[in-house]
Amino acid sequence: MFDLPVETSQQRRAYRVFRKKLIQEGFLMIQYSVYVRVCVNRKAAQFMEKRISNFLPENGLVQTLMLTEKQYNDMHFLLGEEKDEVRNSSARTVIL
Repeated sequence: MFDLPVETSQQRRAYRVFRKKLIQEGFLMIQYSVYVRVCVNRKAAQFMEKRISNFLPENGLVQTLMLTEKQYNDMHFLLGEEKDEVRNSSARTVIL
């Protein structure tokens, strides 16, 4: 989750670069400024958190929250429609 200033052209550029890098890391937008990514375990999530810290903008607020897949899947939609994104659900198939 993030809240970045976009008052100057430099701040808007920092916002675009940060958002683009999140997407390159496999994050999906579920709401404006709220992005999610499924990790296989807590260690992988902590590793991803460190990767994000390498491209943080200079100003603003960036927060992370780790949930289990079950907790995430228990999310309720009170208004709007759920997105059918397989990469972001427990319906994923892993082939080894």
